[in-house]
Amino acid sequence: MYGNDFGGDQHTRHEPDRPHDDRAFTALLAGEGRVEPRDDMPEGYRKTLVRQIAQHAHSEIIGMQPEGNWISRAPSLRRKAILMAKVQDEAGHGLYLYAAAETLGVDRADLVDQLHSGRQKYSSIFNYPTLTWADVGAIGWLVDGAAITNQVPLCRCSYGPYARAMVRVCKEESFHQRQGFEILYTLSHGTPSQKAMAQDAVNRYWWPSLMMFGPPDDDSPNSAQSMAWGIKRFSNDELRQRFVDMTVPQAQALGLTLPDPDLRWNDERGGYDYGEIDFTELFEVIRGNGPCNTERMAHKRAAHQAGAWARDAAEAYAEKHARRTESVA
Repeated sequence: MYGNDFGGDQHTRHEPDRPHDDRAFTALLAGEGRVEPRDDMPEGYRKTLVRQIAQHAHSEIIGMQPEGNWISRAPSLRRKAILMAKVQDEAGHGLYLYAAAETLGVDRADLVDQLHSGRQKYSSIFNYPTLTWADVGAIGWLVDGAAITNQVPLCRCSYGPYARAMVRVCKEESFHQRQGFEILYTLSHGTPSQKAMAQDAVNRYWWPSLMMFGPPDDDSPNSAQSMAWGIKRFSNDELRQRFVDMTVPQAQALGLTLPDPDLRWNDERGGYDYGEIDFTELFEVIRGNGPCNTERMAHKRAAHQAGAWARDAAEAYAEKHARRTESVA
């Protein structure tokens, strides 16, 4: 998932559960069992999953825009082909995740409507522009690197369909991360202007990437409930620290500098200390005041409307096929 930055867990309101066998559900989780669609589950658990999976799916679909913008402008045919494959992967991830959400009794069209109306969010990171080709590398290295840090534990999520979808998603995200690293490595070892372009992209994407993990644990009160349910495995701050510790050595290999003067190794903790994050910016972007919020949603709504004919055709074909099958039977 692209983090908890969109307010998924910290603003959840847990409503009274429908009647269910709480002791059996608790025992299943305690035994590291998987909850399946037909299993008895608390309503709060189901609604939390619907919200998280839907926002994850929305993020994958909206995330196609900033990189898709560069397919026609990539510097070589090879780069175009690789980037096109990556954007196609993201569309597939959205498909897996919408399908996983539907196993919880929701309709995909309703989830899309909630996105279009602003009732559901997507990751704040996709509200930043891709100004240069190096930004595609920064998204692959930093944004997808942060996503992998968050997503790998989701392969052990207590809800089976979500966990199984994440296994394939994580394999493909690892390719995306390596692709971004390779772009930045090529630029940082190129001409001085190319290295400056790569450094500029890292400077702009570093702090938004750290914000992807969501607000500090103290400001994310319902995160504890998600962890108790086995939906999350680690807190926001734990995941953020893992990402920082993983990324600093990679930046050194790239020959690029992370834009944080407070970044230094802490022997006592066995990890890197890093500077204070301005979460004011995060919440402004979530509220719709980011650089590209309006542009991203306008493009998404227009694309959805333009594709109505394809959905209508698919439904007509499915109905025709069903009638023919019934007639033969």
